[in-house]
Amino acid sequence: MNSELETKSMKETTALIDGDSLIYYEMGKPTLEEALEGIDTRIRHMLNQCKADKYAGFLTQGKCFRYNVAKTKPYKGNRKYGDKPIIFPAIKEYLKQKWNFIVVPELEADDLVSVYHDPLKTIICSPDKDVLYQNKVCNYNYGKAEMIAVDENESLRFLWKQTLMGDSTDGIPGLPKVGEKTAAAWLEPLIPNEMPEFVLNKYIEKFGISEGIAKFAETFKLVYILKTREDVLRETGIDLPDLVTYDVKPLIENEWL
Repeated sequence: MNSELETKSMKETTALIDGDSLIYYEMGKPTLEEALEGIDTRIRHMLNQCKADKYAGFLTQGKCFRYNVAKTKPYKGNRKYGDKPIIFPAIKEYLKQKWNFIVVPELEADDLVSVYHDPLKTIICSPDKDVLYQNKVCNYNYGKAEMIAVDENESLRFLWKQTLMGDSTDGIPGLPKVGEKTAAAWLEPLIPNEMPEFVLNKYIEKFGISEGIAKFAETFKLVYILKTREDVLRETGIDLPDLVTYDVKPLIENEWL
């Protein structure tokens, strides 16, 4: 077993929950009552699976800083948003009031779980591949109900692969005609320290020095999940407070778990 995982198992574990997908999983239920029951069930299950002693939950509120970073294409501009179900805001408010989920302006839930992540003390709970594979050690995919183990080499390789190919889900452009197989093949012989320069040079080869550097910087900023408070301060000017967590034990005593 990974030594970091062994150390974590001997300490209190805090589950950091990306709440955005919880809402989307449940907002199609016929009634608000059924949706809220589904929310409770999903959270109970992930806390049990993670053997969490504490938890903290996060939501995205409004547009994040990436909308201002995106110049080539609008960030998430390829998504077709219809009218959200009438119960959508009620579910979001329920997560805030009942489960103490928080929002921070300009930041996505992805960023918040990653900034507060400590590989020795926390487990990120999210179905989002960007979050799961850019953060090392052991995290929980609640979309598939499975633990994901990622080491530092894998997390960096994933980041630079995304920088090469972009992310069509979020409307983030990468290098033209570079897909996952090509990006993975290019990076395969490299060690992580060699990847930034290699990827930058690929952009320069395609677009020239000035445009290549600009497009490289844009794509990297869009795919990179913020990891530190310094990242947050640099991108948003926000000085994040210390993490506030909530005990799981009282929920068990109240038959929530």
